Amino acid sequence: MNVKKYVAEMIGTMVLVLMGCGSAVFAGGVAGTVGAGVGTLGVALAFGLAVVAMAYTIGGISGCHINPAITLGVWLSGRMNSKDAGMYMIFQVVGAIIGSLILALLVTTGSHDGPTYTGSNSYASNEMIQAFVAEAVFTFIFVLVVLGTTDEKKGAGNFAGLAIGLSLVLIHIVCIPITGTSVNPARSIGPALIEGGQALQQLWLFIVAPFVGAAISAIVWKGIKDK
Repeated sequence: MNVKKYVAEMIGTMVLVLMGCGSAVFAGGVAGTVGAGVGTLGVALAFGLAVVAMAYTIGGISGCHINPAITLGVWLSGRMNSKDAGMYMIFQVVGAIIGSLILALLVTTGSHDGPTYTGSNSYASNEMIQAFVAEAVFTFIFVLVVLGTTDEKKGAGNFAGLAIGLSLVLIHIVCIPITGTSVNPARSIGPALIEGGQALQQLWLFIVAPFVGAAISAIVWKGIKDK
């Protein structure tokens, strides 16, 4: 058992949640100050840059999935075994919980301007279908980018991490107004467990929809890639 790659996934996911969700909690918008806060674009960049940073930090150790949906797509594509896939997902969720706990600690020992104190995902009660479609479709796109850019024969090589991170920025720009953007079950599980309430009640969607999108992505990629 190569524990190092599991720990790498845990650390990477922790950083993703801490930086991405942290940007929404602390810098998304500053109440009462015109033009202050990073807004949607800033939060989108925070998530994307976190992925880029981790891709070039732990990519050589674990492949830097830091997302159970990506792990599912990679597993369904035949690039990793079931044991590693399961352990990756477990450590990714643990990392997300640690990142969320750090955010909660920061909030409870100071102040914040975000709508939640962990950056949890949510959707309006009458917009469940929209949220499910968005999360499934955008995860499909994201995982497809991952599978394509990391392909051994036709991939982007050392530029894969950059392409994946920029794709996540693009997805966040569109999806933040709909669900806050998950496309990553671990990123949703950690904050929801700490936040509770509505975030926990709606968590099922942010697990099921990304997995559906990832599964479809793996099927499509296997069908269109060069043999």
